[in-house]
Amino acid sequence: MQSLMVMGTTSDSGKSTIVAALCRWLHRQGVSVAPFKPQNMALNSAVTEDGGEIGRSTALQALACGIEPHSDMNPVLLKPQTDRGAQVILRGQVYGNMDAVDYHGFKKEARKSVMAAWEALKARYDVIIVEGAGSPAEINLRENDIANMGFAEAADLPVLLVGDIDRGGVFAQLVGTLQLLSQSERDRVTGLLINRFRGDPALLEDGLKWLEDYTGKPIVGVFPYLQGLILDAEDSVGLTGTEADEDALKVVVPALPRMSNHNDFDPLRLHPKVDLQFIGPDQPKPGADLIVLPGSKSTRADREWLRAQGWDEHIQRHLRYGGKVLGICGGFQMLGRTIADPDGIEGEPGETEGLNLLDLETRLVQGKQLRRVTGVFVESGTPMSGYEIHNGVTTGSALERPLVSLEGRPDGAVSQDQALAGCYIHGVFDDAEACKALLAWAGLADEQATTDYQQHRLAELDRLADSVAEHVSADLL
Repeated sequence: MQSLMVMGTTSDSGKSTIVAALCRWLHRQGVSVAPFKPQNMALNSAVTEDGGEIGRSTALQALACGIEPHSDMNPVLLKPQTDRGAQVILRGQVYGNMDAVDYHGFKKEARKSVMAAWEALKARYDVIIVEGAGSPAEINLRENDIANMGFAEAADLPVLLVGDIDRGGVFAQLVGTLQLLSQSERDRVTGLLINRFRGDPALLEDGLKWLEDYTGKPIVGVFPYLQGLILDAEDSVGLTGTEADEDALKVVVPALPRMSNHNDFDPLRLHPKVDLQFIGPDQPKPGADLIVLPGSKSTRADREWLRAQGWDEHIQRHLRYGGKVLGICGGFQMLGRTIADPDGIEGEPGETEGLNLLDLETRLVQGKQLRRVTGVFVESGTPMSGYEIHNGVTTGSALERPLVSLEGRPDGAVSQDQALAGCYIHGVFDDAEACKALLAWAGLADEQATTDYQQHRLAELDRLADSVAEHVSADLL
């Protein structure tokens, strides 16, 4: 078994993209390859074939490898619930909630899960491409590190260090990061890669030669800035999409502070007949055909945020003027009368009033629901698929008109007047026909317009692999 660990000089330096690119490049050559991320902090997650939960970006990397995602690929997932606390998931299953200080002390125990998953993955694949988290130069997090150099040393891995030239200061990024590493850690860095370069590579030649001479590390490649690249993001909300037609369906999504799985909306960003906007704090709320309330890792707190930001009144006005509202997972819970968390699963125990738009009550309970699902939309009979990640149990008379039937099990609700709908299913827009059915309900008349997001993912992954073949040294890799 051979492996390489990809680390970045900063968060969002492109580590996830480079790992996906290398995985796809190797897979296309017939190599048995898998991704691995020891520790991840993200609110975007996916359900694995073994019924676990991992970071969404790691699941995308598994797709690049042509394999099903498995909980061994991301043994520690931290899902922030507050600025100081997160839900800790070990090998796909909830372990508990911890604040940052407690988790720092828990890392010795978490290391056992990381190494056990690593050994299990090693036994199944010939090559593993490992992704670090943040930066290895975060010296305040060095003790008991399992995310970066601490893992690289435990697993005895070579390291490829990625710098983001699009931010500026890439030479300082790379040199400064190396300077903050110990000698044994510096020795592990066997190559440097510059990411997101725009322009003529000849302009970099003098700088690259200086960098190699100064650091003693070879430049493995200069990866280009890929215009319009849209792939499942690890955490940041990407807002760049294709331009929509003038008569496009206008869709607005409140950018909740703890919004989860915002990749649900990537297919809409690509859709030529959809004008998608995320609306953050204190931003004007535009008119729309459809408002979508997204998932949330802190549903009660995000519900209060909606109230404080004036969304209650805006949604009521939107409905009076004939607009539609769709709730996904936590957003579905918010459409009801109450959200109760008596055990403090997502924060302080208590109950929060919902939007009172559907006759529903939700109670958060222990035992997270993690499953992939298939079914049909009840109204149209259109096939759909997706995945569930939630703790809530919802009851109420609104469920008598379900949105979907999941192999005979009803889920979600549709209001009598068809203005409101919601369900627990993430990924409902990914399938082209399911996306078409939902958008038709929302008012999009163009039945020819479709977006097959899974095919888009595969095409973008091949685009990444093509860039590896053209811009990265195969010999050095």
